[in-house]
Amino acid sequence: MPSFSRQRIFGTAFVWLSLLIALSLLAGLGLRDPSPPDEPRFVLAARDMVESGQWLFPHRGSEFYAEKPPVFMWMQAAAYEAIGNWRIAFLLPSLLAALLTLWLIYDLAARLWSRRTGQYAALALFVCLQFGLQAKRGQIDMVLVAMTTLSLYGLLRHLLLGPNWPLAWLGFFAAGLGTVTKGVGFLPVLVLLPWAALSWRNRKASPSAPSARGGWRWALGALCFMAGAGVWVVPMLWAVFNSSDPSFQAYASEILLKQTGKRYAGAWHHVQPFWYYAQVIVTLWLPGALLLPWLLPAWRRRLRRGDRRFWLLLGWSALVLLFFSASPGKREVYIFPMLPALCVAAAPLLQGLMRRAGVQRTLLGYLLALSLTTCGLALSGLLGASEWAHRLAMQRDIDEGTLRTFLVWLLIFGTVSMAVILWARLRRVGVAAVMVTALLWMAYGFGLAPTLDADSSARKLMQRVGQRIGPQAELGMVAWREQNLLQSDRPTVDFGFKNSWQEQWAQAGPWLLEDPARRWVFVLDKAVSPCVDAARTIDIGQSNRNRWLLVPGSAWKKGCKTPAFDVEDDEIP
Repeated sequence: MPSFSRQRIFGTAFVWLSLLIALSLLAGLGLRDPSPPDEPRFVLAARDMVESGQWLFPHRGSEFYAEKPPVFMWMQAAAYEAIGNWRIAFLLPSLLAALLTLWLIYDLAARLWSRRTGQYAALALFVCLQFGLQAKRGQIDMVLVAMTTLSLYGLLRHLLLGPNWPLAWLGFFAAGLGTVTKGVGFLPVLVLLPWAALSWRNRKASPSAPSARGGWRWALGALCFMAGAGVWVVPMLWAVFNSSDPSFQAYASEILLKQTGKRYAGAWHHVQPFWYYAQVIVTLWLPGALLLPWLLPAWRRRLRRGDRRFWLLLGWSALVLLFFSASPGKREVYIFPMLPALCVAAAPLLQGLMRRAGVQRTLLGYLLALSLTTCGLALSGLLGASEWAHRLAMQRDIDEGTLRTFLVWLLIFGTVSMAVILWARLRRVGVAAVMVTALLWMAYGFGLAPTLDADSSARKLMQRVGQRIGPQAELGMVAWREQNLLQSDRPTVDFGFKNSWQEQWAQAGPWLLEDPARRWVFVLDKAVSPCVDAARTIDIGQSNRNRWLLVPGSAWKKGCKTPAFDVEDDEIP
């Protein structure tokens, strides 16, 4: 078949696959509520912004939320202002960020190599599991990756295809904006290190080689970075400077010092060994990680040739991996920003690799394992051959009907995926990988997540709470989680989130006594004060692997003072 004809067929297939990708990412938008661990706290802060008009200082209940800057919450709040539906608004920033990221790496790879290479880059990123997981979650990380990819896009086009100073300045601005979205947004600027190393190597080999120029333009780039970061930092610091409230100064100190440098150098949670990210790569980056035995030697050869494109893409990725590995605190999403760059670096090699029998068999094995495992789990749960499903249901208080619907959706995904694999076989295994991944996210969006939503979002639990205490009652919360406050059906009093349980009860007890006939406290079972008459508490149910109780005002012992708890709540982020 002539080369032009093959390119036309591949281009047509890419259009159809792109539509399938877009549909799979859209699937489920508006069909579920925010679920733990992170989604409810961001929506709480965004909802408070909309209701209070205070957008500079995000709140979690009655407290400042100082763990993350507010830019992502601004996006969710702005989406709600435009749409008026929180179920859509809280996921919309991640969806748009995912689509932007796919386009950016397509266009970058197309400019660095060819349009077909760009298509391979976008498809490769989509099939990696972590991309879809973050694209369909209302968390910061997908938006952060869009910003870091935009920054890298501008800088690489300047460094490899330029000079193009406007794009370079855009890259610096995006890095600054990314930094006030999540503290590590500055990472794309590190691409200047492998670029400088390569420039030094070239000058050493050929002293007559041109050196980097544009000193004042680089200084303007630094100003663009500060302008991006200043979108929030400048008005926040101005408000802090003009306030006499010490809580504002405490907020600024917490977010600018403790949650940045101290969190990196002396992490107090999510502590993992140095090699932790190896297991992240071989699991969450499937099926792309399966191609590393072929990609690594090919990358090494191109680095030896001095190909600037690979030097910058791979050198930057290595720096990001080293940066996060050096910190004791590690989470799987931390290295997510390097995945798009690696997909761009892999894209020019994929066309040749996909013709290799070993690569085809490896991908086919992955797809078969995914579909067969899913079918096996679903059938074992439906037929009662295994207890895994019922153990899961008991942990999360899922009823039998909901569990059965969940298992049926798993079976549908596994069965349809198997049909796609049988159609594709080895010859079209790359297309099958895209189609099965799209089917996975469609099944998740349309079926799996909505089925479990009432339980995972704590909506069902909080509906029981509202029914039990009645519409005229007042509700307070002790040792609560963000999803509980978010799903409460009435204005709810909290006594702090980071306060110890003892400190929360010190406020909750007197509050109950002010109107014991109408006031109730919703509390984690492990956090009930000794000052509460245990015989009068009400077990209201289990949610998110925790059991919750209701304490009526009449259960509080007058004159009692809650002592320090022997067990502290170690789940506060």
